[in-house]
Amino acid sequence: MQESYSRREFLKLSGLGALAALLPPLGMPYPPENDPPPHAVGRARVTTTAIYRYSKPDFSSERTGMLHRDEILPVYGRQLSPHGPQHNPLWYQLEEGYVHSGYLQRVDGADIYPHILEHIPRGGRLGQITVPYSDSYRFTPGGGWQRLYRLYYQSVYWITAVDEGPDGKPWYRLADDLLHVRLHVPAVHVRPIDASEITPLSPHVPAQEKRIEISLATQTLSAYEGDQIVFLTQVSTGLPSDGPSPNGIPTDTPPGRFRVSMKMPSRHMGDGRLTDDIEAYELLGVPWDCFFHKDGLALHGTYWHNNFGRQMSHGCVNLRNEDALWLYRWTTPVASFQDRYTQGRGTVIDIKS
Repeated sequence: MQESYSRREFLKLSGLGALAALLPPLGMPYPPENDPPPHAVGRARVTTTAIYRYSKPDFSSERTGMLHRDEILPVYGRQLSPHGPQHNPLWYQLEEGYVHSGYLQRVDGADIYPHILEHIPRGGRLGQITVPYSDSYRFTPGGGWQRLYRLYYQSVYWITAVDEGPDGKPWYRLADDLLHVRLHVPAVHVRPIDASEITPLSPHVPAQEKRIEISLATQTLSAYEGDQIVFLTQVSTGLPSDGPSPNGIPTDTPPGRFRVSMKMPSRHMGDGRLTDDIEAYELLGVPWDCFFHKDGLALHGTYWHNNFGRQMSHGCVNLRNEDALWLYRWTTPVASFQDRYTQGRGTVIDIKS
């Protein structure tokens, strides 16, 4: 069950007030059970290599333990700490101690999805991971079934076929848009997305009256229809560049005026390596991408942190997944349900220092 927030708490949280795929022989157990322990209000997944647990909701308090990537934590409560940090004062109470929310993904509703597609359209069907994580497997004639990337809750992929998996059950074949390899995950780990979920928002508003403004100083995004703000949220833009990055592209988000030039519902970002290393810089199924810059920068959903209001990215504009979907539906060019990408001279994005 997701807790509700008061208006005061929401403003503080948003920063706007203060400006399992298989049996053990194949490498991993099934994802954790959906039901949290008694009295827990939800669950959260650790999204980075390791984080500390504290005796109080305060980074200066005693460290009482360490939690590691992909541990699933029962959450017993939440607290907006007066000790901050200011951009995100939300802490979660665990059975013992507290942990800051910045590197936790809430997975309260994560569970298997038992309704399996019998027919996949020729162009594929969008689907979303519904379990906390699911290890994908790749079949090769010489090597058989080999574990590959770990796919995470709320990431999005193109389902291209239903095949028999290594356990004899239905597995979806997923398309990797970067390396063009075939990935397989249990079909019960993916929920097909319905066309109604990505229908355009405010289609009656002339395209030239829609505009996005991003403040690098306050790490906020505002969407305008004419002179009226219709959407306001925290973001995480790019980290300052200390020097040339390995790919030669700066990691900071550049100020200036841009336009949405291409939209993709799913994108593999990262180094582009074939690996099963969960610590590798490989972000598959990044959802609801609105590209606006020649270096491949985009507005997009984020499942690997919850630290909005602070610079976190390699140049893109990180958003909560639900916020990214809202912008994907609201901006132009309008994306069709069956289009893997949509190009056009779209909504203006003003990025200000």
